[in-house]
Amino acid sequence: MDDLNALATLLTKPEPPAEAITRSRGRLQDRMRGRARRRIGWLVPALTLATAAAAVVAVLVTGVIKPAGVPTSGREVLLMAAASAERTPQGSGTYWHVKREVRDVDSSRQESWITRDGRRWSVGDPGNPPGVVVPDPDPLMLKGAEVSIEDLERLPADPEALKARLTGLQGRESAMTASEQRGDPLFSLVTLISELPTPPEVRSAAFRALATIPGVESTGAVEGGQELRFPDPDIGWEIKLVVDPETAQVTRTTYLPGNDGSVMLSERFIWVTAGWTDQPPR
Repeated sequence: MDDLNALATLLTKPEPPAEAITRSRGRLQDRMRGRARRRIGWLVPALTLATAAAAVVAVLVTGVIKPAGVPTSGREVLLMAAASAERTPQGSGTYWHVKREVRDVDSSRQESWITRDGRRWSVGDPGNPPGVVVPDPDPLMLKGAEVSIEDLERLPADPEALKARLTGLQGRESAMTASEQRGDPLFSLVTLISELPTPPEVRSAAFRALATIPGVESTGAVEGGQELRFPDPDIGWEIKLVVDPETAQVTRTTYLPGNDGSVMLSERFIWVTAGWTDQPPR
């Protein structure tokens, strides 16, 4: 744990590089088949992980000393984020606010606000008046099951125990992917670190659990943090996830499981911000 905290202090913020994103719409449509509810969604920025001066070295959690200019592995990025999540206060406020945005095209966005007792409002959902905040009956959802903030607080803070709990969680099969029905925890873990009001110790455990997923890779620093790639456990489509290890925030992704049970897919990156606020829905 001390190694992780020490490592996280070495993070700095470089100028974000430009990147080109291409993805087949046909494969996205294939990916959506068999899902209960799907919305094409949208995300927001965070910070970046850096390369320090060439002379600086970092002792990684693997025990390997490597120059800071050498790209870290996906596992190392996730463990850095786990250390940051554990020491980051949960925050306070009346509403858990999530904003999703797809940029560079039509600046489409969705926002939702939910109180600790489960009342929700949203704006930008398909079928609702554009730009109008409306009451939303959808509860918080995890793996096809309705959950409360108290349920999230009772989740294990140990990564293996957390994976076991998620594997055993009983939700509606119609609201789960094939891999979730088989007990694969990947998408549930991503939901915990992206859109749900997960407490710090559980977020940390979720990052550590993700670090054990086979095939996770880091492609290096991009705008918003470090870009990670996960193999899709259902059809092998590559999922891109940008994580800021310094703030333990998911900042961009091409696959976003929503806190209302929806799944958002985009051939472009979706930006996301999530946190507690006292600002009312507007």
